[in-house]
Amino acid sequence: MDQHDAMLSRLLDLHPKKIDLSLGRTERLLEALGRPDLALPPTIHVAGTNGKGSTLAFLRAMLEARGARVHVYTSPHLLRFNERIRLGSEGGGRLVDDAALQDALETCERANGQQSITFFEITTAAAFLLFSRTQADWLLLETGLGGRYDATNVIKAPKATVVTSISLDHPEFLGETIEKIAMEKAGIFKPGAPAIIGFQREAARDVLERQARRVGAPVAIAGEDFHIYEESGRLVFEDAHGLLDLPAPRLQGRHQHENAAAAIAALRAIDPDFPSKAMESGLLKAEWPARLQRLSRGRLVDAAPAGAEIWIDGGHNEDGGRVLAEAMAEFEERESRPLALVCGAQTTKDVRAMLRHFVGLAREVIAVPVEGEHKCWPPEEVAAAAQAMGISARSAPSFERAVEMLAATSFERSPRVLIAGSLYLAACALAFNGSRIE
Repeated sequence: MDQHDAMLSRLLDLHPKKIDLSLGRTERLLEALGRPDLALPPTIHVAGTNGKGSTLAFLRAMLEARGARVHVYTSPHLLRFNERIRLGSEGGGRLVDDAALQDALETCERANGQQSITFFEITTAAAFLLFSRTQADWLLLETGLGGRYDATNVIKAPKATVVTSISLDHPEFLGETIEKIAMEKAGIFKPGAPAIIGFQREAARDVLERQARRVGAPVAIAGEDFHIYEESGRLVFEDAHGLLDLPAPRLQGRHQHENAAAAIAALRAIDPDFPSKAMESGLLKAEWPARLQRLSRGRLVDAAPAGAEIWIDGGHNEDGGRVLAEAMAEFEERESRPLALVCGAQTTKDVRAMLRHFVGLAREVIAVPVEGEHKCWPPEEVAAAAQAMGISARSAPSFERAVEMLAATSFERSPRVLIAGSLYLAACALAFNGSRIE
C-alpha cells in the first residue's frame, strides 16, 4: 500500500457510514480550507442515474477541441483513485499526480481534524482544493449520489446543469419511486442556470421540469426543446438555434446518442454559437472507460476464445441492462456471434431485472463474485436466476476461473463476450487485462 492509499483508508474511518447525504460537513471543511469552491472556473454540474460519465466525456472532448483547459471530477474510480480528478492543461487534461493528491489529502485531513465527515465529502473538498490551485477554463462536475444533498452541490452558481436518464437505483438513499429520485436529482438546479433535462421517463421529466421552473432555471427538455435522430449513419441534432449534421459518436450504443445530445444542448444553452467543428471532433474523440469498452489487446483478450470480441460495461441496474441488451442486439444484426454474459452484481442491485433483458439474446451466463465487494450476489444465485428465465448459466468462484471456463467452451463461431453487472467487476476485468487509464 503506497502513502496516499494508506491515507485514503484512514479517511474512510472519519464517519461511521459510507454514505450519509448532507451539505453541512462539506461546507464546514471548505470554510476551514479558505473556500476553494469560490475559486473554481465556470462549472457544468451533471446528475442522473445512467449516462453521467459519458455526458461528461462528450462535454470534455468538445470543450478541449475548442482549445479549453478542462477540470473533471467523477466517481467512482476503476483502477486508482487519481482517475476521479483530472486537471485541465493545454492540449488536454491529465490525471492528478500522486504528489499533488497526497498534499491535498493531507491538507484536508489537517483542516478537518477529527470531526466526522464521509469519505466522499472530504475527497470532494480535496478535489476542489486541487482545482482551485490549477488554472482552467471549465470544471465538469459529476454528483456522487443524488443531487440535493450531494457534496458537490455546494456549488451555488453553475453555468449550466444537466440531469441524464433517471431510473430506480439507490432507493435506500434517494427514495423508492422515480418521482422521489427525480426530486433529489433536481436539487442541482439553480436560479438562472440553464437546466438540461435529458431523455427521461415521463414521470421523471415532469418532476424535473416542475422543479427547474420553480427555482427559476431556464429549461431545455430532450424530445421537446431539442431532438436527435439518425440519418445515413450520421447524428442529426436540432434545437431552436438550428440543425447540426454530425458524425455518430465514437462511444458505442444508441444510448450514447442521447448522452451526446445532452452535452450538445448544454453547450448550446451556454453559447449558441459554440463551433460545430468542436462538437464533431468531440463526438469522434470522447472516451469513457468501462462503458461498452471493447478490449483489443491484453491478458484477457489473449486468454479468451480465439477471435472473441470482448466488451466491458459497468451497467448495474435495470435500465443499464436494457441499453446493454439493445446494444448487443444491434451488434448481432451487424455480425452474428454467440453472446456470453459474464455477470456479477452487488446485493443492492436488482440483478434479475438486469438479466431479464438478455432472455433470448445471451447464449449463456457465467456468474461471478464481485471481488473486493463483500455484499455481492452469490454466483450460484445469479446463475439460478438466469436459468429460471431460460438462459443457460453456470457459476464460477472467481473472475479468473470464469475466463478459463470461457476458453474451454466450444462455440460454433468466435463469441461476443460481455462483462457487466458492476463497475467493480469492470475494474476487475481491466486489472486482469493489464489495462491502464490515463
